[in-house]
Amino acid sequence: MEKNIVHNDQQIVARKKGGLNPAIAIPLLLLLGIGIYLFLFGNPSNFMHPDQFKGAASVALSDVESKKIEPLNGSIMGTIYKGGFIVPILITFMLTVKVFAIERALVISKAAGSGNVNNFVLKIRTLLNENRIDEALAECDNQKGTVGNVVKEGLITYKALANDTTMNKEQKMVALNKAIEEATTLEMPMLEKNMMILSTLGTVATLVALLGTVIGMIRAFAALGAGGGTPDAAALSTGISEALINTALGIGTSAIAIIIYNYFTSKIDALTFKIDEISMSIQQSFAAHH
Repeated sequence: MEKNIVHNDQQIVARKKGGLNPAIAIPLLLLLGIGIYLFLFGNPSNFMHPDQFKGAASVALSDVESKKIEPLNGSIMGTIYKGGFIVPILITFMLTVKVFAIERALVISKAAGSGNVNNFVLKIRTLLNENRIDEALAECDNQKGTVGNVVKEGLITYKALANDTTMNKEQKMVALNKAIEEATTLEMPMLEKNMMILSTLGTVATLVALLGTVIGMIRAFAALGAGGGTPDAAALSTGISEALINTALGIGTSAIAIIIYNYFTSKIDALTFKIDEISMSIQQSFAAHH
């Protein structure tokens, strides 16, 4: 029995490997965010005086803030570019949210397995009530999801304990419960991996945007003070624009991250509930038939 349990645990552990590695993905996304900021939003065609550019990456922020390089009327990209050095960081945050949202969607979809999870749970419970364990195992193989993996581990232990004569009923129930808990513990990291990134960005994006907003307002009030009785309207508007652009990007990213995080959390909770439900059925069936 112990050999079977260890063998299946190893299979479950092997399934945990994979998915995006944040240590690799996030630096790459940062480079992509900087590239988008410099070469897409900072493209000379987005500004009124493209002849001032020596290349999108070489334009100085001080030039952008001056009257010499102003965004074209209606050019959102040029306006965003004037948001300052915080903008590429916020772009990276947005890209990270999108990439890891897609990654989590694929993983959780795969974890749900084939077919309807509710129908699978009902079918397994019916088979357990009729003590048709082999058919229940076949259903787990067909389900190919997290719930099926945990149930399969429980049913393999169920069969082994049913033929065991060295333990009493209470010991068997403890062993069965332990096997199911271990299988669940091994499955959950796959579902929860990278969720912390979405949760963190839901908060951090707003704080970084607030930093950009404060910097923009400092620039605006500095321009107001430097002008004495006649403030530099261009510098003042640039500072306010920088503040508002960072605010918009940060709040938008944060809102999307929070919505996606809560959505995936509800999906994981639903799968966890199904695992708990069917685990209880396995234990009740074992207690009734053995």
